[in-house]
Formats: sequence, C-alpha cells, structure tokens
Amino acid sequence: MRHATEHADVAAVTDDSAAELESVLRGGPFHVALRAAIAARGLPLQRVQHHLSRYGVKVGVTSLSYWQQGARRPQRPESLRAVRALEEILQLPDESLIRLLVQADEGPGPERSASRSYRSVVEASGVLERLLGELGVTLDGGVHTVGHHERVRLGACRELLGRESQQIVRAHKDGVDRYVAVHHGDPGCAPERMAVRALENCRSGRVRWDQDTGILVAELLFDTRLRSGDTFFFRYGFDDGTAGVCTEYVRDFRSTGGQYALQVRFDERALPLRCHRFSQHSAAAPRSGRQTLSLSALHRSVHLVEPRVRTGIVGIGWDWE
Repeated sequence: MRHATEHADVAAVTDDSAAELESVLRGGPFHVALRAAIAARGLPLQRVQHHLSRYGVKVGVTSLSYWQQGARRPQRPESLRAVRALEEILQLPDESLIRLLVQADEGPGPERSASRSYRSVVEASGVLERLLGELGVTLDGGVHTVGHHERVRLGACRELLGRESQQIVRAHKDGVDRYVAVHHGDPGCAPERMAVRALENCRSGRVRWDQDTGILVAELLFDTRLRSGDTFFFRYGFDDGTAGVCTEYVRDFRSTGGQYALQVRFDERALPLRCHRFSQHSAAAPRSGRQTLSLSALHRSVHLVEPRVRTGIVGIGWDWE
C-alpha cells in the first residue's frame, strides 16, 4: 500500500527528465532506470538510504551504488523489499522496477542454466515475506545455524519425495521458542498435499503455503525458551512427491554460518547418469564451482559438505539421460 505522505526533499521531475525516465522505465535495463529515477528526484544516495530506513528497510549506500551501476542486482528478500519501497519513494509506477528485474532474467544469454529463474526468485521472495507476515515471524527467528545436515530423497518417477533436516542453532536473543522452516517445491507441486514432520525435540505449529510458487512455511515449536547463547538440536522433514521430474536441489544461504552437508539419495529404479555440485553468488549470478560427484553404488547417493557456509547458493544437480 502506498504511503500517503510525500517526502519534502524529493524534487519534482522536469519535462525532459520525465521523458527520459519514462523511456528507461519502459525499456530498462534496471540499473539505468534506477539511476535515472534517483537523478530525476535529485536525491543523494545517503538520503535514499534514509528514506528506506523509514520504511523499515536497511540497505547500505554501497549496495545502492552497486545497483545503479549494474555491478549487482537486488536478489534477497530484504533487497526486493527495498526495490518496492524505492518505487514509492521515487514516485514511480507500481512494479516498474521489479518488472525490469524480471525482464532482465528472461532475456537471451548463456547463463540461464538455473532451474529456478530470477522471475521465480522475485515472485517467491514477495510470497515468503507475506507468509512470514501472516505468522508474525521473521526468517531469522532469533537464531544462527551452527550445523545443518540435510537428506533429500528422489522417487522412482524421478520426483522429489521429500527431505529431512538435522539442525543445530544458537540463539542470539532471549526467549526463542521456535524455528521457521521453509520448503520450496518444484514447479507444478501441490503444497496443500505436502506434510510437515517434527521428528525430534520439536513439534509442528502453524503452517502456511502458496499454491502458485510452491512455498510452504512451517513453525517448529521447541519445548523450552532459549536464552541468548543457548544451542538447540532438532530434526524435522517435509514429505513432498507432488511435482514432476526433479533435476537438482539447492540451498540458499542469506548469511554466513556453520557447517552444511547435503546428501541426495536416488531410488534404485531411477538412477541418474551423472551428478555434480555447483555454487552461485546469487540467483542472478552465473554458476561456478562445478565438480563431478560419484554416485555410491551401494547407497545410491551423492553428497557435498561446506565446512563454513557463505552467503549464496550451493546445490547438487544431476542428468537423467
């Protein structure tokens, strides 16, 4: 919803600037449109940052500079919130900047190998923010992950059957009594048919999902309230099996953390020809760090280990034929 108040230091756009701004908002690219909009309103980046803070959005001046130079693109949920706030602060049409981010992803190029497009990331970030808002929680939840071991199961029809997580977290504030787990199903999945399993040291709480993006958010309730510095061990899982053929599994890290291990296990009736691991700085960045993984003949599985995770994406992909 648009705020009714206007910003006193946001200048009116001249006719010449308005024509230029209209042109770049229509054709892009994103960074040129953002730079033109900021220039047209006569705002230094420090003032833009100040206005964003009034919307409850924290973005550094350096990040804003990178965005308008095209050195980086907004990708994380907090960054996409900032883009929507910028549309209001700079008095731009709704979704005008977001649309340019999506269009950039749909253009031709050699680096389009990710199964989840940038469009899906943009859409999913808004949905995730809404679902978390319905629960009155944040994705951080007051804890940092110390260790996360994840096991993914593939079915005989090459579908994602489900996943199980064993996690250790450390509270960074007092009173933490739950964890919010997020499952993002493959395209065509049915989140209403998925199941949340609280396996150890937790129980299921409220669950929310979105049909279009396949996102399911679940509360896992602890039997104690953690104090700052306390650690907690728990296990949980998601039963899926509602989508079609799966070709990869990825994990997105929004902050640095402890150890992460991922194992993917295949059904004996549907084994891949080859498997590999990969990484990305963000969903908008090209993939790197590709490395072949050998499938265990006995256990039909492959795995990767990150001793200390950094922000970005790691995953395992495979070819069926």
